[in-house]
Amino acid sequence: QVQLVESGGGLVQAGGSLRLSCAASGRMFSTYTMGWFRPAPGKEREFVAAISWRGGITYYADSVKGRFTISRDNAKNTVYLEMNSLKPEDTAVYYCAASLTAGVFGPTSYNYWGQGTQVTVSS
Repeated sequence: QVQLVESGGGLVQAGGSLRLSCAASGRMFSTYTMGWFRPAPGKEREFVAAISWRGGITYYADSVKGRFTISRDNAKNTVYLEMNSLKPEDTAVYYCAASLTAGVFGPTSYNYWGQGTQVTVSS
């Protein structure tokens, strides 16, 4: 069992930055692929970014590529999402998720979810 707690959300102006954190409980954190998702029109949750269990491979949605950076510190059981050049369309609740499956991009590939942290970008 893994419990995930997100933090770092808030209100920021367009062009600004935020750093989200996701702290995980459980001893198996280092074996999970970790991802970030957000709601989107027509989708329950849209893929934002993911990182492999060792951190050597990262994945990004086209809409955030070049602006967001995902990283992890397995010693601290924490995954991060650095968000730069934020746009109003990035406004959403951001969810952290953990996966033991081979899938990366689909929310059904993830076994555990956090409660989410709100990010609001004003224009």
